[in-house]
Amino acid sequence: MTEAPVPSAHDPLAPPAVDRIGTPGSPGATRVMLLGSGELGKEVTIALQRFGVEVIAVDRYDGAPAHQVAHRSHAIDMTDADEVRRVVDLEKPHVILPEIEAIATSALEEIEQEGLARVVPTARAARLTMDREGIRRLAAEELGLPTSGYAFASSVGELRDACSAIGFPCLVKPTMSSSGKGQSTLHGPEDVEAAWSAAQTGARVAGARVIVESFVDFEYEITLLTVRSVDPETGRILTGFCEPIGHRQERGDYVESWQPQPMTQDAYDSARSVAARITGALGGVGVFGVELFVNGVDVYFSEVSPRPHDTGLVTLRSQVLSEFEMHARAVLGLPVVTTMASPGASAVIYGGAEIGEGSVEAVGFEGVARALAVPEADVRLFGKPSASEYRRMGVAVATAEDVDGARERAREAAARVRVVV
Repeated sequence: MTEAPVPSAHDPLAPPAVDRIGTPGSPGATRVMLLGSGELGKEVTIALQRFGVEVIAVDRYDGAPAHQVAHRSHAIDMTDADEVRRVVDLEKPHVILPEIEAIATSALEEIEQEGLARVVPTARAARLTMDREGIRRLAAEELGLPTSGYAFASSVGELRDACSAIGFPCLVKPTMSSSGKGQSTLHGPEDVEAAWSAAQTGARVAGARVIVESFVDFEYEITLLTVRSVDPETGRILTGFCEPIGHRQERGDYVESWQPQPMTQDAYDSARSVAARITGALGGVGVFGVELFVNGVDVYFSEVSPRPHDTGLVTLRSQVLSEFEMHARAVLGLPVVTTMASPGASAVIYGGAEIGEGSVEAVGFEGVARALAVPEADVRLFGKPSASEYRRMGVAVATAEDVDGARERAREAAARVRVVV
């Protein structure tokens, strides 16, 4: 279904094509800083380094996955604007990549305004998408995109009123959280107080507002990876789309994904239209993970991440360029292709138990050889220093002649890997 990238309106924040990439460690190095250095940031780091980029990885703790492969690393409180500014002033990056939501976006906006570094896709996009209220109002109220019914609340009383207005059952999420943290399904008024407590526990900030959403009647959910890149010949933005990625979630977090998700051409066209409008409104360049609900030909906007998406780990095997390679190219102003190479799937490898936190023992893995014996399967171990029951420690990816076969292989490979001390 994927077609050639389509031109977008000229975007003044688009970078020029890179004519010269410096040598790491030299005065002329091309420096990129990641704010957030988890497994997705690790793959972005590797992709950037293949082009000779000097990468500085920043996270809240030492030894994060991208720290292990970057040229330099820092551990700071990324929600502290002064700390973000300090490390930027120290390293003087040309480009900043926000790789998670928990960042002091006010500092990014100041850095961008002062011309100290280019924030990808933009500082405004980082601010809007870290807050479900900001992105939902942009999508539904400014762009008129179809979404679920929603309301916001700042207290238990407001939440009770919002749930009554939206109706039960409904979904409550902190406006500022990630990976399903703090989400609850409410079946009646008796669930309100517990949902408020769960949202406050799972939110990234104290006293967080919550969003109440009605349930959408949908057949399946997709991530449509949408990439905005610069045409080196014209300097104009091109918007490209990958084949749709289907995924299964548990506890609000992705468990497995596959590409392509079967859908009609009409539904795919509608999905591309929604994705193009929301990413165009956010601006800048790079990969965006646009999450959509699909019911027949009707497509509803859910969320968008202005960076590679966890469900897109499947592209490590399924596409000519993974989402991380596409992101690196777009960031550098280089040409991008979104071609799928083979049906593929990914399956998460979980920690399974509390291991390593506050202990001299380190996390290890058994069964990797058996996992790699699964036909057309591969494994990525993220190198996280500690484990918990549902912490994502690695992923198995696989290809096959069809999606069902790829999913079976990925699940089997993941099941053969065991996290141990």
